[in-house]
Amino acid sequence: MKPLPPLSRHFPHQLEALLSSITKTNPVLAEQLLGKALDQYPDIKTLKNLHSKVYYLNFRENTSLGIKLMRAYAACGEPGLARKVFDEIPERNVVVCNVMIRSYVNNHSYNDALRVFKDVVSCGLSPDNYTYPCVLKACACSGDLRFGLQLHGAVLKVRLDSNLFVGNGLIAMYGKCGCLLEARHVLDDILSRDVVSWNSMVAGYAQNMRFDDALGICREMVACGQKPDAGTMASLMPAVTNTSLDNVFYVRGIFLNLEKKSLVSWNVMIAVYMKNSMPSKAVDLYLQMEKGGVDRDAITCASVLPACGDLSALSLGRRIHEYVEWKKLCPNLLLENALIDMYARCGCLEDARSVFDRMKFRDVASWTSLISAYGTTGQGCNAVALFTEMQKSGLCPDSIAFVAILAACSHSGLLDEGKIYFKQMTDEYKLTPRIEHFACFVDLLGRAGQVDEAYNFIKQMPIEPNERVWGALLSSCRVYSNMDIGLLAADNLLQLAPEQSGYYVLLSNIYAKAGRWKEVTSVRSIMKSRRIRKVPGISNVELNNQVHTFLAGDTLHPQSKEIYEELGVLVGKMKELGYVPEIDSALHDVEEEDKEGHLAVHSEKLAIVFALLNTHESPIRITKNLRVCGDCHIAAKLISKIVQREIVVRDTNRFHYFKDGICSCGDYW
Repeated sequence: MKPLPPLSRHFPHQLEALLSSITKTNPVLAEQLLGKALDQYPDIKTLKNLHSKVYYLNFRENTSLGIKLMRAYAACGEPGLARKVFDEIPERNVVVCNVMIRSYVNNHSYNDALRVFKDVVSCGLSPDNYTYPCVLKACACSGDLRFGLQLHGAVLKVRLDSNLFVGNGLIAMYGKCGCLLEARHVLDDILSRDVVSWNSMVAGYAQNMRFDDALGICREMVACGQKPDAGTMASLMPAVTNTSLDNVFYVRGIFLNLEKKSLVSWNVMIAVYMKNSMPSKAVDLYLQMEKGGVDRDAITCASVLPACGDLSALSLGRRIHEYVEWKKLCPNLLLENALIDMYARCGCLEDARSVFDRMKFRDVASWTSLISAYGTTGQGCNAVALFTEMQKSGLCPDSIAFVAILAACSHSGLLDEGKIYFKQMTDEYKLTPRIEHFACFVDLLGRAGQVDEAYNFIKQMPIEPNERVWGALLSSCRVYSNMDIGLLAADNLLQLAPEQSGYYVLLSNIYAKAGRWKEVTSVRSIMKSRRIRKVPGISNVELNNQVHTFLAGDTLHPQSKEIYEELGVLVGKMKELGYVPEIDSALHDVEEEDKEGHLAVHSEKLAIVFALLNTHESPIRITKNLRVCGDCHIAAKLISKIVQREIVVRDTNRFHYFKDGICSCGDYW
């Protein structure tokens, strides 16, 4: 027999001519030609044309062609058409039935797959080792544990429990249905486990949010001589969460040792870094992908954009946005929300608003991100207007949205509006206030100078106040020099969070403002005896896609000499404009000596000067891991006036836009 002629990508046109010429003279070759065409999984239009040829040439009773048609229709996402072919095959065997079951499963029609299986059994056909894994997957994905248990019983009767594929299917089914003990028993009973066996167990724990247990299986897997693969990383994805540093390094080790890194593997590693507060690591990994030409998807971009926000890595965030546009990854709600959040946290409200306005569909998270952005930049009125617009759009604000609007009111001194929203949340939307709402409301009252009212509100709270609530009160006591309530707040805080240095510092500042230096010394002694150290202030600034980090008094940076020389010049010019170091701010560092000298080398000042030396465009963008101190706030205002550059500083509470000697917060922060 002559070999089959080669088929090009335009084979439908070839097929017409070929079939016409050989149908009568060589029907066997015609049949083979149809089979070869179907094996190429053509598009749906071509497939229907081929199907008609099968009928025309009277091959409909050919089981082999029927199977090929079913597979091709399933590959086109048309299990219903595959079912029509199935129903017309006169002699069905277990292979035909398996193809039909798989066609449904691969197209997520799990209940239909189970119905076919039941029909198979009722017709007297015996399922085989290819049937059970597929049906078990249908049980797993549909959550039908009851039928899964029946299948396990059937498997035991026909002694297929030792079959690797069936065993793996049982592990996956039990894991997905939350029966992890049963899944483990099946794993232990498989004599010759492969990587899929272990990965199925890893996935079971991960799908039930037991990340540490999932990693425990990974370790056991390695101990048994099985090397984790890209599937192992993919199995971990659902449960990636905050975990120990050892676990982070272990996952990193798996990732680095992969022979072939899938896109999911990269995404999992980025997610692990992000969930464990390692934004720099996440950014570095993304840059490796970029440099290596690895295609990124919407999940990659959505995962790393928060890291750009954390680090104020705006240029990288913009580059990712350009990539998103180029690859046409939007519309994608998760990704668009991540872009809004990234721009908002980099202080680029116009860009955040632009993404928001272009969205075809918005959820509450989209609105909340922008409301929060307006709030943290002190634009409380805009936040209120946007919140009202969201309500008019028909969306109901959730608990997180109310946290955002209450915080926005707090940062802008909108006391009356904040009170209205708190009442609206409970009375109109029937939302039970959580501890975050109470903390925001106490902060709202305290910032507005209503310290007594804030304290009375705490006493009437229906739930026990936590450190955030007392911390908001203590902060307002420092601003308004309320010693009596401040001491009560501090007493509660030091019981709730005895290791948190920030509260000791706040208490020390309250004593210092009152001139009670003996108590200031006492607080310092307590900190020393308890070995409590203040969290060091860190400021980040991005330059040429690299994030530069500065500590107070930092001398490790390659440009330290130039930075300190330029800072000295600036301090001189600031003093000419009336700058007097705010010595109280030195108490944030709880240092005994050279308070003024220490103030001069706070991390944000060093970061600002570094940016001045290396850039010429406005604005300079700085991210601080602590609340900006009063002295640095004064200094940033003066520097912006001296050098005629806009400076944006994001601290833990809000954004500060410094321009021409004025801050956007109106000194209300």
